[in-house]
Amino acid sequence: MPHDKNLAHWHEPAGNRKAGFGKFRKQPTPYDSFMESEGIPVFRDIGISKVQNLPLVPWKRTGGRGHFIQLYGTETKWGCYVVEVPPGDALNPEKHMYEEIFLVVEGRGTTEVWLEGDGRKHVFEWQQGSMFSIPMNAWHRIVNATSGGALLLAGTTAPNVLNQLNNVAAVFDNPFVFRDRFSGADDFYKPNDDIETDPVRGLAMRRTNFIPDIARCDLPLDNRRSPGYRRVEPFMTNNCFYYWIGEHENGRYSKAHAHTSAAVLICVTGKGYTYTWPEQLGVNPWQDGKADEVRRLDYEPVGLVTAAPGGARWYHQHFGVGEEGFRLTAWFGPHNPGRDPGAPGAEHTDYTAIDVNEGGTAIPYWLEDPYIRDEYERTLKNAGIASRMDPAWYVRPADAVGGK
Repeated sequence: MPHDKNLAHWHEPAGNRKAGFGKFRKQPTPYDSFMESEGIPVFRDIGISKVQNLPLVPWKRTGGRGHFIQLYGTETKWGCYVVEVPPGDALNPEKHMYEEIFLVVEGRGTTEVWLEGDGRKHVFEWQQGSMFSIPMNAWHRIVNATSGGALLLAGTTAPNVLNQLNNVAAVFDNPFVFRDRFSGADDFYKPNDDIETDPVRGLAMRRTNFIPDIARCDLPLDNRRSPGYRRVEPFMTNNCFYYWIGEHENGRYSKAHAHTSAAVLICVTGKGYTYTWPEQLGVNPWQDGKADEVRRLDYEPVGLVTAAPGGARWYHQHFGVGEEGFRLTAWFGPHNPGRDPGAPGAEHTDYTAIDVNEGGTAIPYWLEDPYIRDEYERTLKNAGIASRMDPAWYVRPADAVGGK
């Protein structure tokens, strides 16, 4: 960015002028510099139709091929990448001072996990759709059991750690052993299907370090995003990394709702599209002549879209247009509802599940822009899929407060 100010020496501003350039470019964070030093590309956008389309480049440190992903709004929030395990081979063993979860995009294989100084390794098998977590600073080695490609999508808290420590060796060569993160019990990676209550919001939670197939695992009824919506929050290896798995019934779509950046939606089954727009545009951007400021991304398994690409609160709305249920997993990194600003014990509300006319940020179907429903029903009709959106949902309830 050009400017005519002297960079050699700093001088106080003359008269009533303000110090500084006024406008400036964002500087790379330590994590940005780390990604560049790894020698593989970084994909940046609001999303991608499927990560299988990303070109993979030899990644010396891991021993595989990979591509970093940094969707808009996730900068400094959490890290993401895809990595291919060589056919019939393995990635290099490694450990690191950040949390990491994996979703298997393609292939099958095994993962070995062990602690520094322990001779015993935990070994478990995975397949397409499996999800698992590596305990903090535990050694691990990912092995491809086939002669074909094995592709994994990873989510990490690496930016949070690297940006604070600003020292790569402290992250990858730290001897500390987190025995509270990795118990060494025989059943550590045994799937646990028990549902318990999330202590923060009272939602459904599974305490498990391994899910064999997130495309087919059972999901409890939730109803917060759409009628019949099902959802669960897995809790793995005592992580701060927060995510959930949810599914909309086919022929139905989510209410729009607004929150700040961090969440990335990952398509697991079905196909669909997402609309996202700044909250300041209001609840009816098409009707108000602001459609050109609305962003849209179409995707399929395993496609990604950022829910709020602009930093501030954005509305986002998700539409399944396939014959099967529309299953998504949303990754937030360590930015979860239990870590909202406020003193311990301060009362918070689940505002994304409360309608805007009642003080939340969810747009009820009867208040949404008419364009949304018209386009969705046209899309389903062209695909030969029946809409299961009840016309009564678009009628203002007699007891509704506020709104039009």
